[in-house]
Amino acid sequence: MTKSIQHTMSKNGLILAVFALVTTGLIALTFFGTKDQIAIQQQQKLLSILHAVIDKNAYDNAIQFDCALVTSKAFLGSDEPHHVYRATKLGQGVAAAIETTAPDGYSGKIEIVVGVTNFETGTAKVTGVRVLEHKETPGLGDKIDLRVSNWVLDFDNQIFSSKIAPNWAVKKDGGQFDQFTGATITPRAVIKAVKLSVEYFLANQDAIFEAPNACTTDNAKKVSDPLGSQINE
Repeated sequence: MTKSIQHTMSKNGLILAVFALVTTGLIALTFFGTKDQIAIQQQQKLLSILHAVIDKNAYDNAIQFDCALVTSKAFLGSDEPHHVYRATKLGQGVAAAIETTAPDGYSGKIEIVVGVTNFETGTAKVTGVRVLEHKETPGLGDKIDLRVSNWVLDFDNQIFSSKIAPNWAVKKDGGQFDQFTGATITPRAVIKAVKLSVEYFLANQDAIFEAPNACTTDNAKKVSDPLGSQINE
């Protein structure tokens, strides 16, 4: 190999190395330059969802930064930790937004958030429900999505207690909620998940509001199980 060829290869290698360093630097600058903005957008999206299921005038805390992280496969449908966002007023717990999973949707898991408040002893009121993620069939099961139909709004202000628990089912099963033509499995799964999350709230509400905060601004992604030993399963 001649010195000229060696020189050319060395020069090209140096150019490629410099190009790689510059590209890496630009990517890093872009990441750090947009990281805060992305975080702000994520918090705004989260707050929008929380306001959809809990009236923002009902509490005075920064609800997006106040949560417990809990695990209950029996009540919340998964072994994965779920956030329970806590709404408080004058330091007292007034409502919660519970992340839950319906594991038995027609096309797989359905991720849901349920707003719930204490109505009276042993009784809770659902303040709102939103489906966050699903893979249900377009034109059939996807009617659980508010962008497709208003079906999910039927949960608003519904009262739940053990006495009226049988009403929490589709009409085909003797309950009060509409099913979808040709797609009973999907609404049945969502109703069951909402019902179980409300039962979870009633059984654990004191522990929920007393648990360490897993959603502080410095610790929003911490994974723990503060209620793991207190769950009634």
